Amino acid sequence: MPGTPEHHVVMWSGGITSWATARHVIARHGTEDVTLLFADTLIEDEDLYAFNEQASAQLGVPITRVADGRDPWQVFEDARWLGNTRIAQCSHELKQKPCREWLNANTDPTTTTVYVGIDWTETHRLPAIVRGWAPWPVEAPLTEPPWYDKQRLIAEARDAGLPESKLYRLGFAHNNCGGSCVKGGQAQWVRVLKVFPERYARAEAAEIKMRALLGKDVSILRDRTGGSTKPLTLAALRARVENEPDQLDLFDEGGCGCFTDLAA
Repeated sequence: MPGTPEHHVVMWSGGITSWATARHVIARHGTEDVTLLFADTLIEDEDLYAFNEQASAQLGVPITRVADGRDPWQVFEDARWLGNTRIAQCSHELKQKPCREWLNANTDPTTTTVYVGIDWTETHRLPAIVRGWAPWPVEAPLTEPPWYDKQRLIAEARDAGLPESKLYRLGFAHNNCGGSCVKGGQAQWVRVLKVFPERYARAEAAEIKMRALLGKDVSILRDRTGGSTKPLTLAALRARVENEPDQLDLFDEGGCGCFTDLAA
């Protein structure tokens, strides 16, 4: 309808690309009709919440928080399926569903645009994202020129007065789930073991519990050595770090894609 205000909803993860996406949207549309929608998984690093607060003040838009009330490990138990590098239902339950419920309750798809923080290296994900968020239209400003990498965006955030988030400083590829994303790969988990041993221990215990609950040889990670693929538990990975570091696949590192790997 002519004259109806447009609503701009940025899927806010607390990562640098969601900040850069929000900055782009605000520069184009102002702050009045922008929402920064943050789905809390309850296992985020404490530094992410500090970044959210400071970034919100810098951008001039409050963070709108939604939460399922469970963390990923509780989701896996309820689903009786251990999230892994291929399938992680925690994304759907803790990110996508709460955000869609908020959109249903607070927006009209005919006047609302959803923005996601994928960049130019992830344009192949865009068709699935568009289908997943339908009927809301989707835009991904960072897939368009000028094309910046994360280090450039981190530097620009620093120039804007924001600190670099701790997980980025420690070498993590993303700033979500306290660095403990089940899709993160061996390299991520080796880093978690070294810098957050208590988080690694919690994940290892949760994996052991799920294996006992299901009575199956399941694991978060996969072992591709020897030409075949088989389960690799966090306990086994820890033993390799301690005893067989040459058996580690430190090129196996990924990210969650919580707002991009959408179920239709």
